Amino acid sequence: MAITEKDKLLIVFPSPLPNGFLDTLAKRFPQLRIRCEIASIGGDSRAVDALPDDIWDGVTIAALFRPPRADKLKDVKFVQLGSAGWDAWLEHDVFLNKDVAFACTSGVHPPQMAEWAIGAWLAHTHDFQTFMKQAEREEWKKGSTSLDQPVTDSVGLRMGIMGYGSIGRQVARLASALGMEIYVQTANPRPTPESRKLHEYIVPGTGDPDGLIPAKWFSGSGPEAVNEFLSQDLDVVVLSLPMNPQTRHCIGAEQFQILSKKKPYLINVARGPIVDTPALIEALEQGLLRGAALDVTEPEPLPTGHPLWKAPNVFITPHISWRSYKLTQRIADVIFQNLERWDKGEPLLNAIKR
Repeated sequence: MAITEKDKLLIVFPSPLPNGFLDTLAKRFPQLRIRCEIASIGGDSRAVDALPDDIWDGVTIAALFRPPRADKLKDVKFVQLGSAGWDAWLEHDVFLNKDVAFACTSGVHPPQMAEWAIGAWLAHTHDFQTFMKQAEREEWKKGSTSLDQPVTDSVGLRMGIMGYGSIGRQVARLASALGMEIYVQTANPRPTPESRKLHEYIVPGTGDPDGLIPAKWFSGSGPEAVNEFLSQDLDVVVLSLPMNPQTRHCIGAEQFQILSKKKPYLINVARGPIVDTPALIEALEQGLLRGAALDVTEPEPLPTGHPLWKAPNVFITPHISWRSYKLTQRIADVIFQNLERWDKGEPLLNAIKR
């Protein structure tokens, strides 16, 4: 659908856009009316709804994070989300209108999130926390023998990744470079080379766009499929799968018993409710896992005094693995590419299939 002088683009962003981005848009699409506003994304849509009504007049293309009231988007034809997920839009009238195109920004987070995951693993196995505390005390101590604190290096270990989208693929790339063997599981089978390709935004030079890294590829989302995958003598388990009714609490007491054979390190950069928290605490206390790195929890935020804070060998951060100073530029890149595709009538990048 060609962009015409009747079209108006409204960008609502939580921070300033990259220098020169709006000028680039104006030069490439001189017929397009462009309006940009700064509004907090927060935890709800109040900041977006508080924008003056005249801003929304005639908007046919919107690039934003939080959903405003449906009447503000009465003329919209295409919504480009600034987020990778769209759970906040599921019951929104505009989202339910199949005549309105939607796309997300999946693929803008993998570099930083994969670094968080691998960094957490390396910090654990090299016991960085112990030595950081020693350094604060100005204490040079490495034990009476080199075997007091054995280090498990990554060469020859097996990493299992549940969910093999853009984040899982970048984790696989980094782990493979460390010498790990990669097993993956996806909800749907990927039997052919074409089915294993990733058809979404990819930061150049990252990930596994053709799906060539995994040594084995499993599929299925039910308990039997999950249990089979977790039975593969995994040394590290990474959760990077989407949150939905099928994946909620898919890792619980039964799964931790299966994992106890190898006692792997668990990394969750997906969503907290994928893991049954009481079962995780018990698994850590009983030594069924060698440890866990959690950027997401259930509940979230994790309240003061929650027993998960005190569980042994757990590393917790407050859902910040997505942060990167390059994030805004990557989101802007997706916006620009999809405006190009919309103008040329080509399939959108990261189109949301409702």
